[in-house]
Amino acid sequence: MKQFWNEKFECMSLKEIEAFQLQSLQKTIKWVYQKVSFYRKKFDEVGIKPDDIKSLEDLSKFPFTVKTDLRNNYPFGLCAVQMPDETVRIHASSGTTGKPITGPYTANDMEQWIECMARSLWSAGIRPNDIVQNSYGMGLFTGGLGFLQGADKIGCAVIPAGPGMTERQITLMKDFGTTVLFATPSYALTISEKAKKLGVDIKKLPLKIGAFGAEPWSNEMRQEIEQRLGIKAHEAYGLTELMGPGVAFSCSAYNLHINEDHILPEIIDPDTGEILPLGTQGELILTSLQREAMPMIRYRTKDITTLHREKCACGRTLITMDRVQRRSDDMKIVNGVNVFPSQIESLIMESNLIEPFYQIILRKKGYLDAMIVEVEAKNEIYEAGTEKIKNTENMLSKHIKDTIEIGAQVIIVPQNSLPRSEGKAKRLIDERS
Repeated sequence: MKQFWNEKFECMSLKEIEAFQLQSLQKTIKWVYQKVSFYRKKFDEVGIKPDDIKSLEDLSKFPFTVKTDLRNNYPFGLCAVQMPDETVRIHASSGTTGKPITGPYTANDMEQWIECMARSLWSAGIRPNDIVQNSYGMGLFTGGLGFLQGADKIGCAVIPAGPGMTERQITLMKDFGTTVLFATPSYALTISEKAKKLGVDIKKLPLKIGAFGAEPWSNEMRQEIEQRLGIKAHEAYGLTELMGPGVAFSCSAYNLHINEDHILPEIIDPDTGEILPLGTQGELILTSLQREAMPMIRYRTKDITTLHREKCACGRTLITMDRVQRRSDDMKIVNGVNVFPSQIESLIMESNLIEPFYQIILRKKGYLDAMIVEVEAKNEIYEAGTEKIKNTENMLSKHIKDTIEIGAQVIIVPQNSLPRSEGKAKRLIDERS
């Protein structure tokens, strides 16, 4: 059976990939200039035209795209095709007060995404005879359906288990003979912990491979997952703005390869915007090379990593990136969902029952994350007594869950008990190791 899913692109010479990238970049820059008024205005403001792209280095002359650009043009202001006639799918990430980051796809965009996911899963060792248990949610979030489509393309038998109900996950593994698990790495550890409590030895089950993503995880956690579940644990890196999972994938040598025929990466100094050389840590910048519906030009991911152009033991020549361990902004990933302190502030303040003093605490609950939101209420809430306080806490918890799809325990604390600050308030305390 073949070693690579798409040997032509995964093993291209540097000269070949750079020639392909330049041709694709020139086409994409012209496309967005013609089709997206936002980009046309941004390029005109700095006095640059599509024809100015003569080399890959010329990309540095173009302005960055940032997350607020997507929010300010919500929902489809950055779309380069007719909605809905030329689109076949719309995904989205969680966003502040109901304004998520949208990701529309043409039919060709979907084929590109599926191709990248198939490469990712094939690299992890997944083959047509595998039984795959997909424990991601199948909704607006790109993860669940992205992994599903990649497995479908390879020809696997897929169990769309969805998240949660951990005991049932283990039952499915036993009864259906699951050989591959798709989940967040933290949920994989939760499954292993639950199995141990149930007296089930997962290592004796057919499970052999895990493909994980949606949250940062260290090499130490990878090794812990492999030891506890008796599997090979692989990573799929991505983000809704670019396509979803499939931007980068780990190989047999555990290096993260970027699909650089689809995505052109750069590393910059997050403070100055200066381009940094290979081997230097900085902020990852990504540019779409083949996407039609909503290409991103020099998108600032806020992820801090390092790029390498070195020979890989797996045989692939695609550029590699270090595993992302931190970000340059205040975003946190909680059980695979992007959460900003500003999101929580907006949601709790909508009720008009809360004072503008709050604190978000992130802790570990087993292998999963727990989010506690401490708030101070208006006088009328305290005066109404314990039942009113409890009802208000429950109402706010539900509002957060319904809006950003992640649970949070809201606790109304005594008045004047939260810290005040004369400078920048510290709204978030992350106690996770």
